[in-house]
Amino acid sequence: MEQTEQAERPPLTAEGYRITVDDGRESFYALSLTEADNDAAWLMSDTVRSLAEMR
Repeated sequence: MEQTEQAERPPLTAEGYRITVDDGRESFYALSLTEADNDAAWLMSDTVRSLAEMR
């Protein structure tokens, strides 16, 4: 991808969540990536790992 094309794209927004279920007995982390100008451009994953875990 050329730099001119990349510069024209809107920035992505990232948010992290800690989701708790089963009345607080279980929780997990999730990561959301969205493109502000496009409601159809988003990704949410509950497979979030720290860099330390990947070593």
